[in-house]
Amino acid sequence: MTRSTGGTPEIPATADSGALPVMFQDLEERPVPRRNVASWAMWDWATQPFNSVILTFVFVSLYLVSDTFLPENVARLADDDPIKESALADLSTGYGLVSTIAGLAILLLAPILGQVADRKGRKKRWLLIATALLALLQFSLFFVFADPSYFWLGAILVSLGAVASEIAGVNYNALLVSVSTPRTVGKVSGLGWGLGYIGGILALVAVVVLNAVEWFGLDTSGGLAYRLIAAGCAVWTIVFAIPLFRNVPEPPAPPGEPPLGFAAWFRAFFRSIRDLFRSHRPTAWFLLASAVYRDGLGGVFAFGGVLAAVAFGFSPNEVILFGIAANLVAGISTVLAGRLDDRYGARAIILTSLVGLVVSALGVFLLHDAGKLPFWILGLALCAFVGPAQASTRSLLARVTPEHMQGEVFGLYATTGRVVSFLAPGMWTLFIAVFGATYWGILGIAIVLVVGLVLMLFVKLPRPAHLR
Repeated sequence: MTRSTGGTPEIPATADSGALPVMFQDLEERPVPRRNVASWAMWDWATQPFNSVILTFVFVSLYLVSDTFLPENVARLADDDPIKESALADLSTGYGLVSTIAGLAILLLAPILGQVADRKGRKKRWLLIATALLALLQFSLFFVFADPSYFWLGAILVSLGAVASEIAGVNYNALLVSVSTPRTVGKVSGLGWGLGYIGGILALVAVVVLNAVEWFGLDTSGGLAYRLIAAGCAVWTIVFAIPLFRNVPEPPAPPGEPPLGFAAWFRAFFRSIRDLFRSHRPTAWFLLASAVYRDGLGGVFAFGGVLAAVAFGFSPNEVILFGIAANLVAGISTVLAGRLDDRYGARAIILTSLVGLVVSALGVFLLHDAGKLPFWILGLALCAFVGPAQASTRSLLARVTPEHMQGEVFGLYATTGRVVSFLAPGMWTLFIAVFGATYWGILGIAIVLVVGLVLMLFVKLPRPAHLR
């Protein structure tokens, strides 16, 4: 959909959940079957293992950037040997480089495909294609054997999975309008987030159980255990995504709005940013600041497992247990953030969370030689601050957006996040490449968070009425 107000040019509100408040139109308070709501929310459950198990805590951190993919003579060296540390850092750098390229691909593809699906009324079709591609890429990881020659194949497949997941998420979020009303959109959206956290936790628990029973005596040489985990995640995705495609209706396409071309879309995007800066400068500053620090928040989860395994020497089960704890802490803090937001104001919560994130990240960096306990404490602190920052960001934008510009501004919010989606992986890669050790990557992410914090200080907003 598009929205044009005054002198502001039309721009497609990228098919993301933030743009939904003005998309209900005639749907208002029509009843929505509970089956449809549950079916929509199950997609979050279906795809969360890719994020929790593949990207963050198991496949990448315990397998792809481990000594499994080092030459045999290097892998046999002691963990604190400089040669081995440098070789492991090279793996982290390589994976970070491919992740950075994936971020650029998301920037170029996701907004365009999102507005095409939105304007043509084909969100479910694009969601089906992207979900099927995500499942196929997870299946393909079964063929990433434990040999250095397969490292780049693994890095590319995982990064392509991240692109497919992001494109799928654009269209999934856009379907929220089909299963909610203006009064229930927050509750339904929260149901999806909640099921996603639970799904990720249960998937990680399943991995712990399989490790505990030693895969029922199966010969897991050649990385078979991790390859089977990836295939299992693919099956999980397919099975639990089916209800959405069976039960969730496709919203109708808006009449008379053909998709914009690639160049035209980006011209409209930058014109809208310019005009928003002229007419509603605090909102524009907030879009810029949140784009930067949101990418830093993503980096915390994207590379947290790698830090635990490579820089702090966590065993596979310890990394997975940390992942379970991280999901629990993030989920609880996200729920609590709503009450804190109402009491102290969203801007105060965001600033406090960003300061906490930067301090915790610097603590992880400075204490990298102090054993595992500092990472348990400070790593979970990072996760605890991520939740409030994410929750309060959306609520603050809702408060500062002019009523007649909701669709446009929330569309910009979704898009600006993708514009800088390469920052955190890029800084992670740069710092490891320059300094030659994986723990330096956290300093790169901390710098992204600091930049976002500084930009946020320039966001001057009126205090909420109940705090004046």
